[in-house]
Amino acid sequence: MPRRFRLTRRFPVAMTEDGHRRLKRFAQEAGLDEGEALSFLFEHFDSVMDRDTLTHRLRLFNAELDARKR
Repeated sequence: MPRRFRLTRRFPVAMTEDGHRRLKRFAQEAGLDEGEALSFLFEHFDSVMDRDTLTHRLRLFNAELDARKR
């Protein structure tokens, strides 16, 4: 018998508008709700991310972070 998918953790998350729009679009395209989409991404993080691209994008994001908070 398949194991039932249960969302067991809830936590407040602050997201940028761009990030939230992209999450909503991904969830819709995948036929998931936003919580399920986040769970999928983090459960399969290593297989869905390119490490080199992630490192580069993270550097760019961190460089812009202070300006985006204002």
